[in-house]
Amino acid sequence: MPQALAKTTAPPPTEPPPTASRSSRRRTRRLLGLAAAVSTLLVAVLLSVAIGSAMLPLDVVWQALTAPDGSASHATVSGARVDRTLLGIVVGMSLGVAGALMQALTRNPLADPGVLGINAGAGFAVTLGVAVFGVTRIEQYLPFAFVGAVAGAAVVYLAASGGRAGPSPLRLTLVGVAFTAVLNGISQTLALIDTETFDRMRFWGAGTVTDRPTGTAGDIVPFVLAGLVVAVCCARPLNAIALGDDAGRAVGLRVGATRCGVVVAVALLCGAATAAAGPLMFVGLMVPHAVRWLTGPDWRWILAYSAVLAPAIVLVADVLGRLIVIPAELPVGVMMPVIGAPVLILLVRGSRVREL
Repeated sequence: MPQALAKTTAPPPTEPPPTASRSSRRRTRRLLGLAAAVSTLLVAVLLSVAIGSAMLPLDVVWQALTAPDGSASHATVSGARVDRTLLGIVVGMSLGVAGALMQALTRNPLADPGVLGINAGAGFAVTLGVAVFGVTRIEQYLPFAFVGAVAGAAVVYLAASGGRAGPSPLRLTLVGVAFTAVLNGISQTLALIDTETFDRMRFWGAGTVTDRPTGTAGDIVPFVLAGLVVAVCCARPLNAIALGDDAGRAVGLRVGATRCGVVVAVALLCGAATAAAGPLMFVGLMVPHAVRWLTGPDWRWILAYSAVLAPAIVLVADVLGRLIVIPAELPVGVMMPVIGAPVLILLVRGSRVREL
């Protein structure tokens, strides 16, 4: 009799447990949020193609995209604006994912890709290229900047790897900050000694996606794709390492290999973006910090959201830079701090900052 009563009072076997139901709802909300993020990116792309310092009717923009006739207005849209938009997407995606990886690597929600010395390495290499080798065109900057960015990340990682403790987050941060200060000091000294050097690299150093050589986005795409693949492979282990190195080792993770993979991914992503557009601040700092407020601490979702929302932010900043001082333009590197600083302040002052 008690057995029969137990059978009648037991819950149906098909009813999901409450924890599974909550997990399903959380996943649904994240998917809906990611769809909204993709929609935001699409709107930003349309704005970037349709709006510029040269105001063109929407029907002219549509004709330039569907049936270009070679006129000046059509060339402005199908050539300059489309190339600029594609570069903004690639650069924004690279910096957003690189920023998320850096914050995961250092376990610091306010870390920036520049912590690894990537921006400083790129800037120093470009300064040497201009001062020593007489580099004058932006297409000549690209190999110098990329090599300098990758070399800077490698030097910081190797220097932080010395000793028994290995490349801990604190050591990487301290070495990166010190290395960045040294290279920035040398670069500024060379630029001040040779004013021609400063004038040649000033526009690149401000950070911009305009007036790049045709096909710049395509040139850096292979490096960006390689960096994204490495980032995806590191996403799941980062969730365990976020609890500490000991927690990661306890579940069988190779913490050193994961950390090395993150450094490689950041070097590829941020190096390619910096080489193409110059050092853009606040993208890798603000976007991952903001999306964590929406996604929670799961780095798989943080990387996905950052890859979508970061290019949207870059494109919106670029569009605003075209409109504020018409007919001139402000580079996106100038607009990003104007947008990013207030947003970051609001996030830091928010009620949920303790959860980040």
